[in-house]
Amino acid sequence: MVKAVEGAEDSEELAVEDLTALGLTPDDTVVGISASGRTPYAVGAVEHARALGALTVGLSCNADSALAAAAEHGIEVVTGPELLTGSTRLKAGTAQKLVLNMISTITMIRLGKTYGNLMVDVRASNEKLQARSRRIVALATGAPDERIESALAAADGEVKHAILMILADVDAPTAAKLLTDSRGHLRAALHAR
Repeated sequence: MVKAVEGAEDSEELAVEDLTALGLTPDDTVVGISASGRTPYAVGAVEHARALGALTVGLSCNADSALAAAAEHGIEVVTGPELLTGSTRLKAGTAQKLVLNMISTITMIRLGKTYGNLMVDVRASNEKLQARSRRIVALATGAPDERIESALAAADGEVKHAILMILADVDAPTAAKLLTDSRGHLRAALHAR
């Protein structure tokens, strides 16, 4: 991240080595990112991951790219020529960041880290996040401040647990069990009650 590795993007073999070092399995997902859609490292990573049975996505900014062809799911956001030739961090980089934000947001939703439009998997490790946790529980439940503080304290600061405790009128151990049984999905835990 701090020191450039010259020529790394030109090596499919380095991509394979890096994924092997990470212990890539068929349960993983690899998203190859390349503005041109032909960067050997990204294409090699996607090809290797796909051969292992991992889910693969190729994100590029050119139509009919080698990266999209190599991946199980190709996303091609054709942005056209850059304002400054060769500066792919402008249009292409911005477009790819938007797509990655969508992918990560959808992933968080599917993993049960949200409830409605609220991020409920907050780790309150500082005062700012503790205040955010209280606001999230308040928005989700409409409960008075005293009830929110009590639920958060009993749930060791776990927002999902506190919300479930208030909405389902259960204690902390019951909330924990319901969330475990629902694989961390708050809505499913509420319906199971």
